[in-house]
Amino acid sequence: MTQNKMNVAFTVNLDGECFWQGMFEGTEKRPKTLSMGDYGIKRGLDRVLAVFRAHEIPATFFVPGMIAMRHPDALEKIQKDGHEIAFHGHTHRPMHSLTKEEIREEFALGTDALKKQTGVSPAGFRAPEGEVTQTAFDMAKEYGYLYSSSLYDRDMPYLRDGLIEIPINWDLHDFPYFAFNYGPAFPLGQSRVSSYQRVEENYIEEMDAYLYYGLTYVPQFTPQSIGSPGKIQILEHILEHLDTIRDQVTLYTCKELAGRFQRS
Repeated sequence: MTQNKMNVAFTVNLDGECFWQGMFEGTEKRPKTLSMGDYGIKRGLDRVLAVFRAHEIPATFFVPGMIAMRHPDALEKIQKDGHEIAFHGHTHRPMHSLTKEEIREEFALGTDALKKQTGVSPAGFRAPEGEVTQTAFDMAKEYGYLYSSSLYDRDMPYLRDGLIEIPINWDLHDFPYFAFNYGPAFPLGQSRVSSYQRVEENYIEEMDAYLYYGLTYVPQFTPQSIGSPGKIQILEHILEHLDTIRDQVTLYTCKELAGRFQRS
């Protein structure tokens, strides 16, 4: 069987400290916990950007509004390298835990924060970790969003209720492999961190399979995990493998990918 070309959209979730604040009440009194998110902003982001730059990778960075307000210099670095910045909630609270009005506030404040910091209205959104709701999709349409990248039901973009959905996969998300904190306990049960080599192999094996079947490969990376000195090599090796099949791959930001789907 001949191999098909595949589309690829690299994505980054720049959650920073908002991940921990959105998941656990009282985290503002836990500087150790918050410092893990802060590491992603202060150290991990630069490493991720450098690897993308070296391999000429366009990417989409999903950023909470609060992170945009607290760390405008981080957004400047991302924009300087030509990457897309998209919406990832305002406070990073899981949307299934919010009322309709709270979800509306998330979209209003977060969209405005990203627009003020970047000068560009975000085209897409990814729901924070946790469940997304139909109300969130309705708000995305109300606020003029083109696409979502929040669901796990397919491996190709598709039209869902007026939004282009760019599906994702837990297997291609570094954070579930590596995230760990004693207190508050994350994950519950405390069994993690994964083998670096095996995680790298997962990404590469999925890449080869997506290429074989002609699918759309949408990996996720989180600077507070992938951005450590050892784990950044996982991203480096994934991109080195991508370079070997580059003639069979088309790279997009999520906005570009949604635009291509819209035109097809």
